[in-house]
Formats: sequence, C-alpha cells, structure tokens
Amino acid sequence: MIRSQFPVLSQTINGHPLVFLDSAATTQKPLCVIEAMSDFYKTHYSSVKRGAYALSAKTTQKFEEARSKVAKFIDAPSENNIIFTRGTTEGINLVAWRYVLSSFEPGDEILLSVLEHHANIVPWQLAGKEKGAKIKVLPCDNNGDLQISELPNLLGKKTKIVALTHTANSIGTVNPMQEIIPTIRKLAPQAKILIDAAQGAPHSKISVKDMDCDFLTFSGHKMYGPTGVGILYGKSEVLESLPPWQGGGEMIDKVSFEGTTFAAPPARFEAGTPPIAEVLGLSAAIDWLNETGMSGILAHEQQITAYALTELKKIDGLQIIGNPQNRGSIISFILNSQLSTLNSKPPTPHSPVHPHDAALILDEEGIAVRAGHHCAQPVMERFGIAATLRASFAAYTDSWEIDRLCQALKRVVKIFLY
Repeated sequence: MIRSQFPVLSQTINGHPLVFLDSAATTQKPLCVIEAMSDFYKTHYSSVKRGAYALSAKTTQKFEEARSKVAKFIDAPSENNIIFTRGTTEGINLVAWRYVLSSFEPGDEILLSVLEHHANIVPWQLAGKEKGAKIKVLPCDNNGDLQISELPNLLGKKTKIVALTHTANSIGTVNPMQEIIPTIRKLAPQAKILIDAAQGAPHSKISVKDMDCDFLTFSGHKMYGPTGVGILYGKSEVLESLPPWQGGGEMIDKVSFEGTTFAAPPARFEAGTPPIAEVLGLSAAIDWLNETGMSGILAHEQQITAYALTELKKIDGLQIIGNPQNRGSIISFILNSQLSTLNSKPPTPHSPVHPHDAALILDEEGIAVRAGHHCAQPVMERFGIAATLRASFAAYTDSWEIDRLCQALKRVVKIFLY
C-alpha cells in the first residue's frame, strides 16, 4: 500500500488521523528518500568532484548518477542538459537574469499567462525592467482554460521569451502544451520557451524532447523528494550561449586576476558546493516514482480528483473555482452563503467564509489544506476573489480522506453560514 510508505501519514492530529491534502505545496516523503539522505550522512558524507579519497569518489558517483536519472526522467538528450538548482524559483530566476540581460533590447517582449505562480511573474518583471522589456499576458476564460486563440495577437517579432506553467497551482488547469508550443514556434520562431513544471513533473510523464521547450524547471520537494533542490533543463545550444549567473567554485575553467574563463554547462551554472544530500534524496524520489509507475500514479490521482469533485459539489454553499478541460490533482473552492439552499431557506446575508477561518476548523479535525491566494494573485483577481481553500492530492491520497474533508466542510458551513 502506497500510503504506508510515508511515515508522517501514520500520525494523528488533535486526536484524528492525519488527512494531508496540501501536496501541491509540498509532498510527503517515502521512507526510501529519508533513508537515502540519512545513509549519505551516516556512511559517506563528503563533498563532490574534487576529493581524491574513497568517500568523495562514492558521493561524486551517486551525485552524477542522480543527474543522469533526471535526464532520463524527463527524456532529455544528455545529463549535460540538467542543472541542479534550489528549486523551480531559482531555475526561473537563472533564465530570467541571464537570458534577458544578455539577449534583450529595449522594447523586446515577454509573454506570460494569467495563470502563473508569482515565481514565474516577478523574476521577469525584475529582469525585464533592467532592459526596458514589455510583459504581455495570455488570458484565460471563465473555466480557467487559456485562450489560445489570442496567441496571434500577443506574439510577434519582438517576443523574446514565453514562460508558461504546465499546471496551474491555483485552480489545477493543465495547459495543452502540444497545441501551445507549436503555435509559438510558428508565430514567433525566435522566442525561447520556458515551462514551469513544478506542478506537472510529479504527476505525469514529461518529455522535453516531445514538448520541444527550450527550458523546463521543477522542484524536488513537490515530487516526493526534499526541499532545497530543483532542476533546470535547457537545450544544449541555449545553455552554451548563456553567461554564468553566479561566480565561485566549480563553474570555472581557469581563474587569474587578469580574467576568468568558464566551464561548459552544466558546471557553468552550479557555483559552490551543491546541495548534495538533497540531490541524493531527489535521486531516491525518482527511483520511487519510476518503481511506483507514473501512469499508475496519474490514474490514481485522476480517480481521487474526480471523486473529490463529485463529493464537494454536494456541499451546500461550496463553489469550485474553475472548470478546466484538463484538471490536475488540484481543486480550489470557496464557501459562499449566497449559494446556500440548505433546508430550502433563502440565502443568508453572511459574507463568504474566509478561507483561513475554514482551514483552522479543518485543522481541528486533522485535515491539512491550503488557504490563501496560493502565490497567484492575478488568478484570484481574474475570478474576482481574494483567496480560496485548496485541496490537492498525490499518490498516497485515499478516498476516505475526501470523505473526512467533506464531513468537516459541512461542519464549517453550519458554523459560519447558519
């Protein structure tokens, strides 16, 4: 049973079995990941690459094996396309600051979508401001699906980069990259394409070869690995054209006070001692994903999400935000008294229940959900709300957890709305 492989899920909170429905924020860790990191500290702790002794050689071998595993996991042509970062945010920042500052002219354009996480908005704003770039935004419809028909009006000769989320962390929209990316290539062939796969890589098989993106980035902690490590994939010719981002050890070829030359990618972008334990934890997480089976994980999550949608829609006063054609394992909703029909009573004059208030009551019953704007304030503004409750699922989510969530939400409705 998958759930039994995750030690943290066996505990109780406030006398109730833990119901963990915040996997979009971070996933729990299987025992094999915890043990892999512990084994590193216990048996071969050392730095990588420069040590000529046995412990360092073993650590270096495992570290580089992890890079190869990542390359295979996303169908990259080579391990040299894989850069270790601290997470998705750092991957986006690396591209924003290096590509924008080295390649942009005043008036060049960046295309984002309204569904982006702040981490795929703010870096482009900061770097773009330095070069006088203009940001354009691809809108979504009332269901939360991107309006792809607007791309011809937004792309042009000035478009230098398009940065889009694979799966929206706020409302769960899975964007049709097989349609979007060829359209970008046709209308703006000079544009580079970055995909934020933080919410995509843990849930479905991704092939950068088939997708034909220039960059793809994701985080270890959202795919059953540790925090503090992430991946930036880049096409070889694009990475080779970029200057370094940070200076320090390992990213150099030769250093003198007269000048410095730099290593080839990926070393050029990995200054300093890397997060070794975290990389080894990510390696174990990829092993776990492969052994469990990505297709089986996806099928299970689709089943759980469908069940949750059915049950949540039965709750009086609950409004699900967004109804995308293709939904990931994320559901955002609000509790709004104006939708109430309980006992055939007319709507009460109460304001919608604040998501944080509802989340605190859910926590009393051992249920962990996310409440807030989910670092996606433009999405909230698009739907005319300030915040939502968000339930998100993973390989270890069971149907009884959905039942517990719905029972507790009915209690919230009675407390606040009646």
